[in-house]
Amino acid sequence: MPGPQLVAFDLDDTLAPSKCPIPEPIGELLVQLAERVQVAVISGGQLTQFRTQIVERLPQASDEVKERIHLLPTCGTQYYRLRGDEIVTVYAHALTQDERDRALAAVEAEAKRLGLWESQTWGDILEDRGSQITFSALGQQAPIEAKTAWDPDGTKKSALRDAVAAQLPDLEVRSGGSTSVDITHRGIDKAYGMKQLADATGISLDDMLFVGDRLDPDGNDYPVLALGVPCHAVEGWEDTVAYLEELIPTLG
Repeated sequence: MPGPQLVAFDLDDTLAPSKCPIPEPIGELLVQLAERVQVAVISGGQLTQFRTQIVERLPQASDEVKERIHLLPTCGTQYYRLRGDEIVTVYAHALTQDERDRALAAVEAEAKRLGLWESQTWGDILEDRGSQITFSALGQQAPIEAKTAWDPDGTKKSALRDAVAAQLPDLEVRSGGSTSVDITHRGIDKAYGMKQLADATGISLDDMLFVGDRLDPDGNDYPVLALGVPCHAVEGWEDTVAYLEELIPTLG
C-alpha cells in the first residue's frame, strides 16, 4: 500500500510535553518527514505556542521543505504556512466580541459552580485566543505533574464541557488538553482543520495520516478518527519518535 501524502499531528503530549518546546529528535524527524510529504500540526494552542514550541525549534531546512509544513492553531480555527522565515496567514476565524464575552462568562460561572475554579494556579485560567476561548483549570503554565493529577479520568472536564455547552448552544464547546476546555464557532474542530488541509493541498483525507494521543471518544483528537482519516495513537512524544523512525524510511 502507498504511504500517506500528508501526516498531521496533535502537539501537546504527541510532539512535546504539554506547553514545552518539541525535543530535538522530534524537530529532526519533522524536517525529514517534510522532505518527503506534507506535514501539519493541529492543536488547541495559539499561534505564539506554535512559534515557540515548533517553529523556533526546527533545525535548518530549505524554504521548499518549510513550505510543506502547515500550522493550524486553536483546533483549526486558524491556518498558517511557513514562507522562508515568515509565518503567513491562510485564514483566521475570529469569534465576535459578544461571543467571546459570553463564552468567558459562561465557563467561569460553570467552573465555579462545579467547584473547578482552583485557588492554586500557574498563569491565566481563562485565555481569549481570538478564534477560541480556552479554560485551563490550573493555568496555562501549570507543571505537567499537577496537570496529569488533576483529572486523570476526564470526568471533571466532561462535566464542565457539558455544563458550558448548555449555556452556549450557538458555540462549540470541547474537551481540550489534560486540564482544558475550548470554545469556538460551531462545527470547527480538528476534523474541520483536516478538511481545510484537503482543500488547500488537494490531498484526499484517505491519503492523510493523523497522529495523536487523544483519539478516545472524549478526546479532542477523536473528531479526526470519526471523520475517517487513518490515525495512529501514541502516548507521548517518545512514542511518536519511535513511530516516525519506522514510518519515514517507507516513504522513500
